[in-house]
Amino acid sequence: MLLRTVAATALAMTMLAPAAVARTDIVGGGNAPATPWGAQVLVAVPGGFGFACSGTIIGARWVLTAAHCVAASTTAMQVRIGSNNLGGGVAADVDQRKKSPTGDVALLHLAKDVTTTFSKLGTADPATGATNQVYGWGFTDADGPLSPTLKVANVKVTGTSTDNAGGKAIKSVGVTGSAWKGDSGGPQVANGLQVGVASTVQNQDGTNTKGTMNYASVAANRAWIKTTSGV
Repeated sequence: MLLRTVAATALAMTMLAPAAVARTDIVGGGNAPATPWGAQVLVAVPGGFGFACSGTIIGARWVLTAAHCVAASTTAMQVRIGSNNLGGGVAADVDQRKKSPTGDVALLHLAKDVTTTFSKLGTADPATGATNQVYGWGFTDADGPLSPTLKVANVKVTGTSTDNAGGKAIKSVGVTGSAWKGDSGGPQVANGLQVGVASTVQNQDGTNTKGTMNYASVAANRAWIKTTSGV
């Protein structure tokens, strides 16, 4: 799925589009330490599966990502868990797709259990002025390619905004790097807790490490996540 870059561009990776499709990738930043809760969201392409978005595994059979990353029901989806390397980790097919009614947030149910360390979810938005981290496998410059390893960057929270679906979002600007194509669905993390899901970007052409990002608020969708997944 690809990010969008009009007023706000959605962040998906190889399938997002301008205003309705999203893409996310880290421009700048650096390689992430071992991140067992990171999830690569894939969609069926001729000959196999291709990377679409980033995400996180929050339970043995549940992956959290952006709603704009969810393919049509006629297109198979898969995730890879447990490796920072693009294309690495354990593969698991997706057998259910759920979209939040209040934001650019989705849950993917897996056909089998995956054993790993799960992402821990926050219950409140981070404070304005706080330094958070964003993660993703997205493009590292304007036209790609995808990063071969998971990247992380520091960002500064500047307030709240809206996500690609009109829901509440956390607004941040890049400090050491910024989201871009391919990071959609990836996490924003504050003090070890996931507080956001990558949705859209502004002021970004694939070269700006100080771009503006809008991450769907986990707190605003927390009740739905709990009811749907039990997590």
